[in-house]
Amino acid sequence: MAWFSELKQSAEIKRLLGMLGGSDASKRTQAARELVRLGETGMTALVSALGSKDQALRARAAQILVKVGPAAIPALSAALDEAHPLVRAQAADILGKIGRREAVPALIEALRGEYYTVRTRAALALGEIGDAQAVPHLLTALADPEAEVRGAASLTLGRLRDPGVIQPLSDILLDDPDITVRQKAAQALAATGNPSAIPYLMEALHDSFWWYERKDAVNILIAALESFGNQAVPALIEALSDREGSIRKWAVALLGRIADPRAVEPLGMTLYDVHFDVCQAAAQALAVFGARSIPVLTEALRAPEAWIRQQALAGLESVGGEQVVAPITAMLDDPTREVRQQAVESLGRLGDAHALPALQQVASDRSDREMARLARQAIAAIQTP
Repeated sequence: MAWFSELKQSAEIKRLLGMLGGSDASKRTQAARELVRLGETGMTALVSALGSKDQALRARAAQILVKVGPAAIPALSAALDEAHPLVRAQAADILGKIGRREAVPALIEALRGEYYTVRTRAALALGEIGDAQAVPHLLTALADPEAEVRGAASLTLGRLRDPGVIQPLSDILLDDPDITVRQKAAQALAATGNPSAIPYLMEALHDSFWWYERKDAVNILIAALESFGNQAVPALIEALSDREGSIRKWAVALLGRIADPRAVEPLGMTLYDVHFDVCQAAAQALAVFGARSIPVLTEALRAPEAWIRQQALAGLESVGGEQVVAPITAMLDDPTREVRQQAVESLGRLGDAHALPALQQVASDRSDREMARLARQAIAAIQTP
């Protein structure tokens, strides 16, 4: 009569899953309790529900399995080896959320499985659990033929923060044929927090594969470097003398974001860069340092190139405060009209009344009516409450 008992249990499971997928909240709660009470049989039923066409049932089954935790691991582990690929992927996700070391062997096995989607999710789940025994297997996965798997393995290796992963991740960062995988390697190296990753990230920044016709891709690499904060400053200062203008510009921007005082003097030298974009970025970066940058920016007001003087004025305006009014006002006598115009407009935006006498003198000079008009506008801006 064993067959009759099995048939009866099967019907009971079907009934409970029907209640779990239904709209009656009290019946759903009852079904969940009874399925959990059934132990291994109930866990197997919930895992099978992960393959249901009913989205609500799938979601509820997953929630229960996560909540049950360790008791669900055997059924979920078994599913990784024999269920439909979609169920296997969900089982990996749930094991990651449960976060117990008992699931690691099954996930490592799944990392070598047939379906790349399952391998990907297994790699990410191992990152959620954070067990170091997965490291050698994840390193092997860095050679997986599928980009998604290599990317997931990279991210997880970064989370595990094993010092031995820096070199393998740097190889992915510099050599992988897929830009998305390289991006994940950059994120992983940042996640390690290990400063030995900085030279590799800087080397990647020099590789045009990252930024030639991929303007957005490089942002992840920039963010990875920024995450190291003050530790990255020496390498970024060195990059200010790179022969590639784009590298200098990114180095300037990062030094401004990190705002380490060691960067003030080198950024001051970069104000004289032959590339306008680099000079402009240097002025903006210096402004972040506030009053500390005023002497450097004021010195640049004596540069022979008018566009450097203009950018120095823009930097002083960004610094703001009473201290910058005098050096900006002095530029109203600059020999280049564009510089004088920049000074007038900056004084108007600063709104400091100390600039009014000099602006009124410009406003009364009818030899340049356009400049006089701009000066009157600046005066009105200052005098407006």
